[in-house]
Amino acid sequence: MRASRLLSVLLLLQTRGRMTARQLAEELDVSVRTVYRDMESLSAAGVPLYADPGHDGGYRLIGGYRTRLTGLTHDEAQALFLTGLPGAAADLGLESVLAAAQLKLTAALPAELREQTGVLQQRFHLDTSAWYTEADVTPHLAAVVDALWQQRRIRIRYHRWKAPQEVVRTVEPYGVVLKAGRWYLVAGQPESVRTYRVSQILRAEVLADHFDRPDGFDLATHWKSSLDDFDARRRQGEALVRLSPGILKELPELVEPSVARAALESAGPPDPDGRIHVVIPIESHDHAARTLLRLGAEAEVLQPPELRALIARTAAAMADTYRTPHRPG
Repeated sequence: MRASRLLSVLLLLQTRGRMTARQLAEELDVSVRTVYRDMESLSAAGVPLYADPGHDGGYRLIGGYRTRLTGLTHDEAQALFLTGLPGAAADLGLESVLAAAQLKLTAALPAELREQTGVLQQRFHLDTSAWYTEADVTPHLAAVVDALWQQRRIRIRYHRWKAPQEVVRTVEPYGVVLKAGRWYLVAGQPESVRTYRVSQILRAEVLADHFDRPDGFDLATHWKSSLDDFDARRRQGEALVRLSPGILKELPELVEPSVARAALESAGPPDPDGRIHVVIPIESHDHAARTLLRLGAEAEVLQPPELRALIARTAAAMADTYRTPHRPG
């Protein structure tokens, strides 16, 4: 445990430069006194450490000292190779960079770990694309990423679903996210932070003016918050539905996870006919009708009456269509 912590101290100083004892203690979740003892041990082992005196002082490595990756455990080495996503790297123009980095990492590993990582790459493949959907065409992803790296504003012509469908926006790119095989741009505007699907960008121009990222902005935290907010905004109603036990079990394979989860959590005991009453969130009557019609006669909407009537009309129209014999030719 202590050896692992000492290696973590070295890697932190190697990647971040000077750090105070308190910063190291917070990063490693230990006391400041423990950091002092660790620094004494590293110095005694010959690691060239320098301690800057004073209130704002700290520890740093002297003369560009760097440790090798021989401290990697078997599991850590495997985890590093699992983080490589060739498809995403290729989209970002980093395929050759990723290959070079993996080659260097492999060369730095002991022989037994090199063999294990080779086996790992032959047995695990990470595919982030969604089922039954075509991959997004993203001709402007390279320009977006270029602006992101340089912290330059970018002017985009964007196609959206509501009118006017084509709009021009000047935005500050904070990050890109790969979600189910689709790339999204998270960007700042004067009034808010917005998300843009990169495949819907019709034109992109990287501007000369720089911008400063907001202090404390965390891409992963913002993305999770925006997904939660989107889900809450679009689910503005509920439906009471009567399901057969069989279709209730199959629900996770047939509808969105949030709908299936709500149904399973709200399920009560079977009624006299063996059916189970559940409450599910709905976005709109049209959207809910399309979703629930997939369940066929195994589902019956009880409330709201407007949704029940819409499904009844749709089912009647389908029955009329199939009642007339088909005439080939």
